[in-house]
Amino acid sequence: MPTIAIVGPGAIGGILAAWLAQDPDNEVTVCARTAFDRLEVETPDGSIVASPRVVTAPAEAAPVDWVLVATKAYDTEGAARWLSRLRRANTPVVVLQNGVEHVERFAPYVPRESIVPAVIDCPAERTAPGRMRQRGASWIVVPDSAQGRAFVPLFARTNFEVSTGDFATRAWGKLCINAPGAISAILLKPTGVIRLEPIAELTRGMVRECLAVGRAEGAALDDDVVERVVEGARRAPVDSINSLLADRLAGRAMEIDARNGAVVRFGKKHGIPTPLNEMAVALLFAAQDAGAY
Repeated sequence: MPTIAIVGPGAIGGILAAWLAQDPDNEVTVCARTAFDRLEVETPDGSIVASPRVVTAPAEAAPVDWVLVATKAYDTEGAARWLSRLRRANTPVVVLQNGVEHVERFAPYVPRESIVPAVIDCPAERTAPGRMRQRGASWIVVPDSAQGRAFVPLFARTNFEVSTGDFATRAWGKLCINAPGAISAILLKPTGVIRLEPIAELTRGMVRECLAVGRAEGAALDDDVVERVVEGARRAPVDSINSLLADRLAGRAMEIDARNGAVVRFGKKHGIPTPLNEMAVALLFAAQDAGAY
């Protein structure tokens, strides 16, 4: 029976925990700040419920076979507080976060050989404590390694498509999708705003910058990704809210540095101009710290 701990039961972590707990062969523990009785997830095919073990302090945790980190990228230090209690010497830590720097974030806390970077795409929202909505098809890609291949079967009884593959390409491809989400967060408008052509063209520009930087980092991305991002956003429900916008609306910190900040940072590394993403970073940081002025 695999033992699995999920650190961070937000929208993504809660959905992962609920689905993994559907398999009676999995023993799931959720590491949370606040206790809850059960998880309820509204999925495209109906609702699922689960009552995993919940611990609210590292001292309550015990070693497991797998640690899945689903916190925001900026909360890496908080997630790391759990790792010494959850890990045995060979326990993999699967990092399910936005951006492209999964290994770099956790290398100060975990041996690099134990870090499994994961790209996840799960259109999700937390509607209330312990309640989540999974809006559509979801997938996870991990590197084609021994740990990656061992990770895939954990999801056999979920509605996630989990596979191994070219992590750099999938991570930068996901960042191409995430980067223009800054537009919604700046405008305080849901995804439907992309139906305005000037916003669609701004989206194209931000994706082109991310595409160029990703290629410089070794991602095998084609030019078609630009229009795929625009069309994907146009097909999404008009009221969809990405995580940047959700965090801004809730007054929380935003993953600015892990998303648009990464495009800018790697762009400077390779001498690639990224003016649109730089503008997004500046505006979002100003909006986040508006109370200081």
